[in-house]
Amino acid sequence: MAEGYAKEFFPSDKFEIRSAGVEKHGLNKNAVQVMAEDGVDICQQYSKLIDINYFNSANLIVTLCGDARDKCPVIPPQATSIHWPLSDPAKATGTEEEKLQAFRKVRNKIKDNLSELVQNYK
Repeated sequence: MAEGYAKEFFPSDKFEIRSAGVEKHGLNKNAVQVMAEDGVDICQQYSKLIDINYFNSANLIVTLCGDARDKCPVIPPQATSIHWPLSDPAKATGTEEEKLQAFRKVRNKIKDNLSELVQNYK
């Protein structure tokens, strides 16, 4: 979801947006659904592991949950690192609607955080 919004908010002629994780997972149908509700298509995105060479050349690294921060490789010295302590909506339990609500809550927080972040890079 963060990659989808980042690609919407940051101009592609000035920023290269990538997302990756410490574990590889399939595309979550709930993430696709709640992003589509907000007009962002993430159907072509897929789960990737961190590319350490790309990681080491990054200028900005954003981690989204405690697990990612704890398992993330050492942040390169030239990079700014930001951590957003979000819950993992894929771990939500309950009815399908309750699970979707967990995704919407995280989606909205990611969108708000990226809206603020983009102001620092204008």
